[in-house]
Amino acid sequence: MTQKSNLFKGQPKRKVIAPNRHGKPCQTRKGKRVVKPSKVTKEMDADREVSKFINHCNEVKAATVANKEGGQLSIVKTPSEPSNAAKK
Repeated sequence: MTQKSNLFKGQPKRKVIAPNRHGKPCQTRKGKRVVKPSKVTKEMDADREVSKFINHCNEVKAATVANKEGGQLSIVKTPSEPSNAAKK
């Protein structure tokens, strides 16, 4: 009989954090961790629009403060309709 008999009784081996990692990086988890909701309601859409607006306002404020202090920070706008430019 082996000394590690609990491995062979349907019990998976647990991962143990090494007591001395000495500069080894943390293991990064791969894959999706955020699960999207199956039903998207109007309230969720409204909340998303509000958060987009707030984020945009915060970015504009941060850019203006940085420009006043002598920096070169500016907001880059994405092209609104790239399909029209590709057709021409």
